[in-house]
Amino acid sequence: MDQDNNSEDESVGPSEDPAEEELPCLPPGLSDGEAMELLWQLRSQRRQSSPELPETVTRLTAPDGSLLYLVGTAHFSDSSKKDVATTIRAVQPDVVVVELCQYRVSMLKMDENTLLREAKDINLDKVQQAIKQNGLMSGLMQILLLKVSAHITEQLGMAPGGEFREAFKEAGRVPFCKFHLGDRPIPVTFKRAIAALSLWQKARLAWGLCFLSDPISKEDVEKCKQKDLLEQTMSEMIGEFPALHQTIVAERDIYLTHTLRQATRCVEAPPNAQKVPAVVVGVVGMGHVPGIERNWEKQLNINEIMSVAPPSRFGWVLRAVIKGVMMGMLGYACYRAGGSLGRAMLSIPTVQSLLENLRPPPA
Repeated sequence: MDQDNNSEDESVGPSEDPAEEELPCLPPGLSDGEAMELLWQLRSQRRQSSPELPETVTRLTAPDGSLLYLVGTAHFSDSSKKDVATTIRAVQPDVVVVELCQYRVSMLKMDENTLLREAKDINLDKVQQAIKQNGLMSGLMQILLLKVSAHITEQLGMAPGGEFREAFKEAGRVPFCKFHLGDRPIPVTFKRAIAALSLWQKARLAWGLCFLSDPISKEDVEKCKQKDLLEQTMSEMIGEFPALHQTIVAERDIYLTHTLRQATRCVEAPPNAQKVPAVVVGVVGMGHVPGIERNWEKQLNINEIMSVAPPSRFGWVLRAVIKGVMMGMLGYACYRAGGSLGRAMLSIPTVQSLLENLRPPPA
């Protein structure tokens, strides 16, 4: 997603200070070039040269002098939303990059009530969609992680991703600001994560996610913004599932660093398209901030972390067994209910898809 915000987006809500944040009405009769130059000057006036920013913001500099303001957030936090809004209003960026991919972009324009309802409602359609998109094992793991998110949502009464929606709205109020999705596609992450775990590790992880029931408070979420607590949690995770940490955290640190560096490049200033250093705001989970800092000046090769190994023979056998059990149960139910119901069940697209896919992979 890459949007130019030369005018206010329809999804952008009202600002707390309209006089300061809303785009102005331009005088009539201006040419396009004059209007662009006027808006550029206005943004330059609003941009603070030495802004006082929240302590969750890390400043990084690119070789060409462009600046990155990296906002570390907790994903279920009201104060993180405020940190994001404060930073974007203060630095008036050229680009805003968020820790989302194209598979999760829908959360940017959905209202809070709809997101709350969606996060709590894990139904058969979602299970089928996850399996179709990611494969059987990765899809089931995604459903388990959605269950964790639903548990937190229910405990806090707050939908995830509020800081990203805040970034999207605030970017819409900044002239010429572009909005980029900076995360690795989630199917790649899930498939690589599952492939990196042994069968025993998959079972242990699934068991832990299935029976997650510890109460979570808003105070617990805010503690996630404290780097010392976060580093302790990450250390525990590395000891438990080092391969999982590598694929879900470390590899995404590399990918996020790559996309942030791509965004942090000189931009063209009107009226003569002169190259000037860019100002970029990155919005990522606090757990990714140390890794991005470590990788900022390194040579990175993201091709290595984008490949997905083909499914193993064992994986196909496991999928075939599960599908066979499902078809056996379906067949028994049809036998008990009668032939007409059986024909009706076999006409369902999902059942037909299961039958069509129940074949071994090519050698």
